[in-house]
Amino acid sequence: MTNPYSSAAFVARALALDCAALSDALDRSGIAGQCYQIHACDRKFRMAGHAYTVLYRPVCHGEEGHVGDYIDDVEPGSVVVIDNRGHDNMTTWGNILTEMAHQRKIAGTVIDGINRDVALCSEINYPIYSRGSWMRTGKGRIQLAGLQVPVQIGGVTVYPGDLLRGDADGVVVIPKAFQEQVLGYAEEITRKENTVRAAIRSGMRMDEARRQNQYHALQSPDYITAGG
Repeated sequence: MTNPYSSAAFVARALALDCAALSDALDRSGIAGQCYQIHACDRKFRMAGHAYTVLYRPVCHGEEGHVGDYIDDVEPGSVVVIDNRGHDNMTTWGNILTEMAHQRKIAGTVIDGINRDVALCSEINYPIYSRGSWMRTGKGRIQLAGLQVPVQIGGVTVYPGDLLRGDADGVVVIPKAFQEQVLGYAEEITRKENTVRAAIRSGMRMDEARRQNQYHALQSPDYITAGG
């Protein structure tokens, strides 16, 4: 029997949910886990996995900057989470990293910053989420500052092992200690919203379908005590 609290089980549950439902579940949990202005390079991308974090800093005078050779140590199924402090004037990720990550069956990459070589990630369906794309390299401009340390992505603090989910709406981060709670809330929210849609399809007024399913309170921290 599959352990419902295993890493793989949490990832499978996250993949069955969309980011909108997870966002509402994070709101209900009082957790700010929505990564602001982090977008998919291709809207067909979907991913879920636990974070392997990477931190960069600008090079110091006279220092040889490089973008890091960490990819061989990332576990398959992980999401590489790169904090380049939102800089949009140099990249942290390109086609060689994409090729290697794809071969190693890494789940995807999330960057607070930009990437290049977008055509390849779309061609091989390797999910990358970032603030945008441009071709200017980070080599000689940034230096690896830390691996498996807390990082910031779109205003959200990400710790190693946190669960990330990405789809066409963006990326959400679920703290490792709250996976069961947030996923459970999101599954309930999804069931309720599906019930509302089914009622509408059957001819019920939308306001009545929403009222019957407490739609407007689904993301509220008070939902459970309100009788949800």
